[in-house]
Amino acid sequence: MSGHSKWHSIRHKKAAEDAKKGKVFTKITRELTMAAKAGGGDPEHNPRLRVAIESAKAVNMPKENIGRAIKKGTGELPGVTYEEVVYEGYGPGGVAVLVEVTTDNKNRSTAEIRHIFSKYDGNLGEDGCVSWMFERKGVIYIPAESVDEDQLLEVAINAGAEDVKYEDAELLEVHTSPQELGDVRKKLEEEGVEVKRAELVQIPVNTVPLNESNAPRVLKMLEALDDNDDVNKVWANFDIPEEVMEKLEE
Repeated sequence: MSGHSKWHSIRHKKAAEDAKKGKVFTKITRELTMAAKAGGGDPEHNPRLRVAIESAKAVNMPKENIGRAIKKGTGELPGVTYEEVVYEGYGPGGVAVLVEVTTDNKNRSTAEIRHIFSKYDGNLGEDGCVSWMFERKGVIYIPAESVDEDQLLEVAINAGAEDVKYEDAELLEVHTSPQELGDVRKKLEEEGVEVKRAELVQIPVNTVPLNESNAPRVLKMLEALDDNDDVNKVWANFDIPEEVMEKLEE
């Protein structure tokens, strides 16, 4: 498993744990509101909102909470004014880091994100300093045991997907353009393919190898960023060699 995929696994496990505590509701509520604000309240014509609703359902968010968040985004209900900010910088070992934030106080968020970067020997950079190292994609996760990889590839390509990747022992990844994520997911489910989850991601164009010294610091930094209430998603372009991974897991 690459370091990038390892972080994905950690992030999703954290999300599951946070969901049990209700902590994830705040972040999903903000995403529902921003998605509705950006593209309207009809998920059939708003792919981003469709993904946000699926995320909300996956953590058992009540229907009325979902509806209220959407109405705040469309202006049907009063709500807090949020703005979306992307922070860019470098972590230990020169790892490029993208932090997607939704905040009602940019000054507070900037100070908190800068503090986390500094605490783990990273540096918050200027806009555009690392974003060119990532490519935005839609990813649909399929339980590996539920489907034959070759059959999935054929079904996925026919549904409009770009590729199928085997990045994790438990999950296959169907990659799409951001615009096609919702439609491809729907077509896969119509073909009887079991979908575990789907999301918009930032995939690194290339990765930076980490060693025993900086790998733990990078993971701790990413977890600290992810724990911040204003942070939606954190992306990084690192790889942990197999021999280093084995020592970390000892």
